[in-house]
Amino acid sequence: MGNGCNRWKTINRLYPLLSAAIFVLLAFCFVFADGRLSASAAEMPEIQRRGYIKIAVKDNLRPLAFKDARGQLQGLEIDLAKALTVDLLGKEDSVRLQPVTNQDRLSAVLEDKVDIAIARVTATSSRARLVSFSVPYYFDGAVLVTKDNTVQQLSHLTKRKIAVLDRSSTIAAVRYYLPSAELVGVDSYQAAIALVEKDAVAAFAADKSVLSGLVQQYPQYRILPNKLSTEPLSVVMPKGLQYDELRRRVNAAIARYIYSGWLQERIKYWGL
Repeated sequence: MGNGCNRWKTINRLYPLLSAAIFVLLAFCFVFADGRLSASAAEMPEIQRRGYIKIAVKDNLRPLAFKDARGQLQGLEIDLAKALTVDLLGKEDSVRLQPVTNQDRLSAVLEDKVDIAIARVTATSSRARLVSFSVPYYFDGAVLVTKDNTVQQLSHLTKRKIAVLDRSSTIAAVRYYLPSAELVGVDSYQAAIALVEKDAVAAFAADKSVLSGLVQQYPQYRILPNKLSTEPLSVVMPKGLQYDELRRRVNAAIARYIYSGWLQERIKYWGL
């Protein structure tokens, strides 16, 4: 009897502690249930109240977004970021540009480090499960670059060696159009250009947005006119009904830029 009473007294003393522990555990599971912090991205009214918008961008991808000789960010996507800032907040200097790596482009939005991302993100169905995409502001795609004067069209690359980035979607496009070509895998753009310079390959296949910057820096290279694929680049925004106003305003602004011809003019200006 005495031992039973002691056990109940012990349980009664521990009950508040056990209850508190269970409450904390349940709260923890609720907050982190989606695998991310509970903090959500800023909604449009909050962005307006604080007076600035945070936008993730690239800083090493000429001509989309890069640093000029003075260290200032320039490029098509920078122009777009500034134009959207004017539409959303009324003035260009209300933007805070945050350079990100390729690996961080989506997570920056998901983890509330930025409000939106304009960082050469291709809109795909798998990514659309995590984030929302705007209407496309540019259609990228795989092209071929060469410095070989004997190569003027795709047929001139039949049975020739072509450098491609390992595991890239460009591989399938090149195989479709040039099934007899010999593909040489590389792990970087620099490695591909090194092969072209040594005449170890006749051409390099990659995204036009990247190769356009290469041609601007090295005029001995030429991009062949045929585009092997089409990939829409879009603004990345958070999912959820609470962000409807932000998404509507971004989409409406991009639609105006397209209709007015401003976006096409900027695309042409940047050599894309």
